[in-house]
Amino acid sequence: MADTSLFDKIRIGIASPEDITSWSKGEVKKPETINYRTFKPERDGLFCERIFGPTKDWECSCGRYKKIKFKGIVCERCGVEVTRSKVRRERMGHVDLAAPVCHIWYLKGVPSPLSLLLDISPRLLEKVIYFASFIIIDIDSERIADLLPEIRTAVEKEKVKLMQEMRELEEESLHRFTADLNNNRDEYDELYARERAKAVNDRIKAEYRDADERLKDLDVAVDILGKLERNQLIDEDKYRAVSKLLFSVGDQLNMNLGNLVRANIGAEAIKELLARVDLEKLSRELREETVKTQSQRRARAIKRLEVVDALILSRSRPEWMILDTVPVISPELRPMVQLDGGRFATSDLNDLYRRIINRNNRLKKIIEIHAPESIINHEKRLLQEAVDALIDNGRRARPVVGSNQRPLKSLSDMLKGKEGRFRKNLLGKRVDYSGRSVIVVGPHLKLHQAGLPKEMALELFKPFVMKSLVEKKKTQNIKTAKRMIDRMDPAVWDGLEEVIREHPILLNRAPTLHRLGIQAFEPILVDGKAIQVHP
Repeated sequence: MADTSLFDKIRIGIASPEDITSWSKGEVKKPETINYRTFKPERDGLFCERIFGPTKDWECSCGRYKKIKFKGIVCERCGVEVTRSKVRRERMGHVDLAAPVCHIWYLKGVPSPLSLLLDISPRLLEKVIYFASFIIIDIDSERIADLLPEIRTAVEKEKVKLMQEMRELEEESLHRFTADLNNNRDEYDELYARERAKAVNDRIKAEYRDADERLKDLDVAVDILGKLERNQLIDEDKYRAVSKLLFSVGDQLNMNLGNLVRANIGAEAIKELLARVDLEKLSRELREETVKTQSQRRARAIKRLEVVDALILSRSRPEWMILDTVPVISPELRPMVQLDGGRFATSDLNDLYRRIINRNNRLKKIIEIHAPESIINHEKRLLQEAVDALIDNGRRARPVVGSNQRPLKSLSDMLKGKEGRFRKNLLGKRVDYSGRSVIVVGPHLKLHQAGLPKEMALELFKPFVMKSLVEKKKTQNIKTAKRMIDRMDPAVWDGLEEVIREHPILLNRAPTLHRLGIQAFEPILVDGKAIQVHP
């Protein structure tokens, strides 16, 4: 654990992929938790002892090394380090993702940092990240403008060629049908001949329909090509039509036109755009814009400048908002407990991590076998949704639910709110020399006095009472003084009366909205369990 005396402050920022990997003790590759026969953690699973540390103090997984004398040794057989089991509360793992995913806080936050940084609306960003639209990454607008007349000429030639092919196909089909009919006139009756003629006619019509669609696609692709800009969204069908057009025209002109336009989809596309952002240059441009422009444009520029300056001050790169690696928190923070009857109760986080690992492993296999791009993109979207659910299940339109139809608690749910990690465990710790109870009115009390229940006062002032008992020779040492307090010896109450005369108490009444919510009072011992104050 970190020594709190070695630092003065804590800064929270975006972690780089290298930081996440440096925190980790190993990659979690399997979705399994524990073996249902041995009840031991599965190797490379979510509770793996090799990654997170041993479940028993000073003992490796296979039992080869036991006791403190083997401290620090890594077992050659099972790979587990011989150390204390409490390291399972500190050590982290990671999952290397087969495809980048976007951090949902930076996408769906209000205002969205990603949207402000790239100057693209959150709705359009969601379309790209969830594989609904492509986004233009690179485009050579000047070269396209120069080549557009040649491209149009090439398209017209392609149209003429296509129509010529259709006419030839029609003539060939009619010629073949007529020849077949003349050669087999005796065998064919009139009805069969009519059906053959209809079939040939339908085939020719279908070919013409296909040709018309191809001609329309060529016209649409040329129009789209002339209007394309960087960071513009484009449907998959339209992008395919533009790519087909450029390759077709490039073959005619003996030129490589495939690099004129390049689009991408998913978090990978957004990461590429973020990696190109020059924060210093963008900061200067936005400062100039805030001086020169007015109203809405100026307000937008100020919001964007806040995000850019925050990234510069924290020395963070924009592309770190896209995750290549997902950290896996310590097993002790997402425990699995055996209940009476042999069943297990597990943290919701284990289910959410399991979904990520399953989908990530499936995506890796699909990429290895060179599956169609549409299937790969579908699996990437599922992986994105699984990571979204882990980070913040509440922000999704349809949260992931458990077996009882209750939304699973994500990492954000564990941090936020009154019952979250910060307010409950870190800021709201139970501390010594404090207690809580109901406050009631005490008419006999003066304005500066507070009635303190005897049992509570004894617990609060226990160390002082024990010291008082030893000093007055009521007992020989602290150990016996403690026993006297536990059995509530009459001498204890006399000691408590003396101690509280010199010790005022601080009383807090929630909600503490101003400084008068906490005041000092002289304690007066009262019976009962409620704290009393002057009416």
